[in-house]
Parts: sequence; C-alpha cells; structure tokens
Amino acid sequence: MPALNVEFSDRELEDLRRIAKERGISMKTLVRQAAAADIARHRALQEGAEAFRTFFTAHADEFAAAFPEDEPSARGTERVV
Repeated sequence: MPALNVEFSDRELEDLRRIAKERGISMKTLVRQAAAADIARHRALQEGAEAFRTFFTAHADEFAAAFPEDEPSARGTERVV
C-alpha cells in the first residue's frame, strides 16, 4: 500500500497522541480515519451537488414558473445551469 509522510507541528502531534490514546487506537489509525472521513464527506458533497444540478436542470421550467422574479430576464442576466 502506498504511504504518505505528513508533517505536524509539535502541538498537533501532541494533540494527535492524546486523541489516539483516548480512543484506544494508534496515531496511524486516527490519521487514516480522519482522512477517510474527509474523503467520504467530499464525495458526498460532490454527489449531492450533481444530484441538485440534475434535478434543477430537469425541472428548470417549473422553477422559472414558480419564481419568475429570479429568472435571468427579470434581472437582465443569462441563466446558468
């Protein structure tokens, strides 16, 4: 498995040690879990944004009818989807 060296300040390293000890896991596991959680969060945000774009595009005419004051023609700009 590929590895990555990550540098931390003395304070960050101290905090990581304390948190890992409190959780009963190694520092390596703690850092890996944190990175994996952030990756999952990032993917979920990307998927949510794509789902919103897809939904909005599919229902653009309905949104335009429901909120005519928000339409680009009402503001003098073009619609971006």
